[in-house]
Amino acid sequence: MDGDEYMQIGEVAERTSLSLRTIRYYEEVGLVVPSERSQGRFRLYTEADVRRLWLIRKLKPLDLSLDQIRDLLAALDRAGADDVGPDEAAVLRSSLAAFHAIARARCALMREQLVGAEEFAADVADRITALEPAGEDTAPKS
Repeated sequence: MDGDEYMQIGEVAERTSLSLRTIRYYEEVGLVVPSERSQGRFRLYTEADVRRLWLIRKLKPLDLSLDQIRDLLAALDRAGADDVGPDEAAVLRSSLAAFHAIARARCALMREQLVGAEEFAADVADRITALEPAGEDTAPKS
C-alpha cells in the first residue's frame, strides 16, 4: 500500500481519543473500515483512516444521526473523486450545502449555550466573592 504504515486499533484509539469499543462500533455501522487486516485478523489502519475517525469525532457535537453521518461521509468521499460529472456535482453541492446549514445552525446554538454557561460561571463567582470576608480576594477568576 504505497508505503503507508499501518497502526493497530490501540494506537488509533490513543491518537483519536476514541475508545476501542467506539472504533469497533463505527466499523460495525459502516462509518469507517480498517484498511487492512493482519494475518491474525487484527484491524490495521492508515493515516487516512485516522483522519476519517477524527472527522467523525468532530461531527459529534452536531447531533447528526448515524445515517446523516454516513451520508455526509459518502458525499465528502465522492466530492473528492476525480470522476464526478456535472450532474453529480450539483447533487453533491446541494447535499453538502444542507450539511453546512446544519453545522452553522448547531454552532450558533452552541455559542448561545456557551454565553449562558459563562454568565452562570460569572454569577457564581460573584456570589463566592460576596461570601468572602472583607479584604480577602480568593474568588475564582472568570
